Amino acid sequence: MSESTKRKIAGNIEALAGMVRDLRTEGKRVVMCHGVFDLVHIGHIRHFEEARKQGNALIVTLTPDRYVNKGVHRPVFPQELRAEAVAALDVVDYVGVNEWPTAVETLRQVRPDVYCKGGEYKTAQVDAKSNLEPELVTAEEVGAEVCFTDDLVFSSSRLLNEHFTQFTPETEAWLEAFRAEHSEEGILEYLEVARRKKVLVVGEAIVDEYVYCSALGKSTKDPVLAFQQRDSEAFPGGSLAVANHIAGFCDDVTLVTTLGDHDRKEEFVRDSLVQNVDPVFLTKSDSPTITKTRFLDRYTQTKLLEIYSMNDATLAAPNDQALLDALGKVDDYDIVIVADYGHGMLGPSAIEKICSTSGFLAVNTQSNAGNRGFNTISRYKRADYVCLATHEIAIETRLREAPTEDLLIEVSNRIDCDRFTVTRGREGSLHHTRGEQFVRVPAFASQVVDRVGAGDAFLAVSTILLEQSAPWEVVGLVGNVAGARVVSELGNRHSLDRVSTSKHVISLLK
Repeated sequence: MSESTKRKIAGNIEALAGMVRDLRTEGKRVVMCHGVFDLVHIGHIRHFEEARKQGNALIVTLTPDRYVNKGVHRPVFPQELRAEAVAALDVVDYVGVNEWPTAVETLRQVRPDVYCKGGEYKTAQVDAKSNLEPELVTAEEVGAEVCFTDDLVFSSSRLLNEHFTQFTPETEAWLEAFRAEHSEEGILEYLEVARRKKVLVVGEAIVDEYVYCSALGKSTKDPVLAFQQRDSEAFPGGSLAVANHIAGFCDDVTLVTTLGDHDRKEEFVRDSLVQNVDPVFLTKSDSPTITKTRFLDRYTQTKLLEIYSMNDATLAAPNDQALLDALGKVDDYDIVIVADYGHGMLGPSAIEKICSTSGFLAVNTQSNAGNRGFNTISRYKRADYVCLATHEIAIETRLREAPTEDLLIEVSNRIDCDRFTVTRGREGSLHHTRGEQFVRVPAFASQVVDRVGAGDAFLAVSTILLEQSAPWEVVGLVGNVAGARVVSELGNRHSLDRVSTSKHVISLLK
């Protein structure tokens, strides 16, 4: 990097604000532009040139890497390189990397004379309510004039997709075929309609605890490895995660779940739920709230050991009657999602109630170390949508070597359900409507940190699309985008939401 370019890059926003004060002391009228600028192209250059004509000094602020919500494959270029690329342009006086998700706080600190956006922002944007409108209001508050440039418009996402793809040729070919058949407007309409759906989520609450350790070595007295515990954190799992994901798309979400009568963790559970989730907490006697503790090497984040704290006995009287009472108006909901983790909450009476009275019913029966293969989908005699992982249909059929398609057909013969999904990890997802062809959708994860919760995210998003009879290709694309987001970080650190998911989908379709 040249010295002249380096001098243009502010160390932080406070330093940038000082540079702006110096410019104003010199009698300069300061214009500010803000964006990701993941790939600086002629459209950006024209935008900067037009913006600078609104004054006689131009500053540019960039969205930091951690807040670029166009998918886990973005940004392609880290913030340091993006800042260097913009600062190298003669038309730009100073550059700063923002410290917040939007430019609101930056506008307050920098206080430019003009805030300039590209002409494409004149039309409605996916994040207009959450990002653009607050920025425009803040610009007015600090006395900045707002302007929009109107010149060449290029899509950075389209250029990056064409020349810097992180996907295999097969995935790129699938996306190209998808772009020819489906529009981003159509997909966004499904997500918009979902806001009005009334959804009930039923299933066990799980607290996912991660304990970070440092290796000390072999014990001097026993043939075991010794670790020193460093720190820990906890995330909402199980039905809590499913409800949170749904609440990012649907305004009216009810959760019916069980907590323990000791080690209840109710305060943590309540605090971890998204605001528009209305919880109904039932109590399971002689039980803690289910907690799954994973011990990880602090440096590599490799999982060392997993411990379940739970009572997996089937819910007994009077707790089982309380559950049936809570399910009394299950037919009032547009969508019912059952996330059954096989830890005793859902017995035959509750399952019968759900199957016989639900409207659109989606079911996942998870097979995990805690239920040892006893929690199979055939416990449910009827559903509108079943979503399972590959190993879960293998357990249901007791077949290991048969093709997934054959296993899925066998499962479809055991339950009154027409639509099925099998999630297959790095191989994407397989979808089937009884009597029709199979549909395969590739995975879109560019990095996998932790696979916990990926199936829950897929179940949540795919259900709200399939209830609207969205095509399987759309269901699989958005579902696998959701899964890619979740596996990119440990645990359910962040729940899904409509805006970031929409922007991720849009970036893939450019």
